[in-house]
Amino acid sequence: MQASLKALTLAAAMTLAVAGCGKEEPPPPPAPKAAAPAAPPAPPELVVKIGSAAPTTGPIAHLGKDNENGVRLAVEDVNAQKVMIDGKVLKLELIAEDDQADPKQGTTVAQKLVDAGVVAVVGHLNSGTTIPASKIYSDAGIPQVSPSATNPKYTEQGFKTTFRVVANDIQQGGALGHYIAKDMKAKTVAIVDDRTAYGQGVADEVEKAAKADGAQIVAREFTTDRSTDFKAILTKIKGKQPDAIFYGGMDATGGPMLKQARDLGIKSKFMMADGGCSPEFVKLAGEAAEGFVCSIPGTPVEKLAKGEEFKKRYRARFGTDVQIYSPDCYDATMVMVEAMKRANSADPAKFLPELAKTDYEGITGKIQFDEKGDLKSGAITIYEAKGGKFDVLTTVGG
Repeated sequence: MQASLKALTLAAAMTLAVAGCGKEEPPPPPAPKAAAPAAPPAPPELVVKIGSAAPTTGPIAHLGKDNENGVRLAVEDVNAQKVMIDGKVLKLELIAEDDQADPKQGTTVAQKLVDAGVVAVVGHLNSGTTIPASKIYSDAGIPQVSPSATNPKYTEQGFKTTFRVVANDIQQGGALGHYIAKDMKAKTVAIVDDRTAYGQGVADEVEKAAKADGAQIVAREFTTDRSTDFKAILTKIKGKQPDAIFYGGMDATGGPMLKQARDLGIKSKFMMADGGCSPEFVKLAGEAAEGFVCSIPGTPVEKLAKGEEFKKRYRARFGTDVQIYSPDCYDATMVMVEAMKRANSADPAKFLPELAKTDYEGITGKIQFDEKGDLKSGAITIYEAKGGKFDVLTTVGG
């Protein structure tokens, strides 16, 4: 009986234990993970149109495309930097126009850019297009920074919208004229120009400086920027037997002119300003290019801190080498963006005053403007063609 009672008691205890286990609360579920904070909304974009004007068709299209590429590379760099203007991300949009190196087309292009709503223009390449176009930009209140127009008249018109990032013809022509008379010791000089604002302008300054330093000008001839046959002019010059010939024009005509001069047996030293200081000139002149002397405003790009890097990046991006002015075009674009940043505005009326105060260290060196919009430091570098390349002879000014 006692054994049965113990068995019942044990069974009851087990039943209660089982029942107690059945009432045990399940473990609490894991706490939900906190939701990641929502990303802040991206700042809105500020789309700003920048104009580029240069001849991208015709005999000097290679130079015009070089200019456009310089602006394009700067635009891409600025867009990658996510520059903030008035709380918005600046996004530059390039509008490039072909002015064909023609003054009439230059004004047509200028008005087209104004109508398109550009806030600034890098251009034009030639003085002959830059000068008439500048009136249109001035009337519209749009800043214009030329990377290559060197005729002094451009900045002597009294417009507050005109700037250039290269030395002018007074600086460049003076340096060349002095070099001809003093360094080359040329006593007699023949001068030819292509009758463009640039070609005639720089030739006039070379003549003044060479005369002032004691050289005699034995011939002053002219052609056009579209000519291909220079034998009549060169035959006249050959009879004068000058120590040096200076040609005011571009590489498209200068290269063939030098080649024809050597074919006629003319041994005179042949010189040009920046319009001829390009790989294309060497290509056109062929073997006759050996010993050719030319100048480019500014310090040699390869001797500047950022110069070699720029040349490598340019070639990687466009598959070709720098011609002449693309570094200046890059700097001209950056100078305008820096003015926008200081003004915290892309409104030309607001950043134009800041543009005049520019103090910028660019690819081409220090950029500061005088009261007319000219580059304060007008360095000129003189080169000589050797073995298909240009070697630095000297740098003056700056």
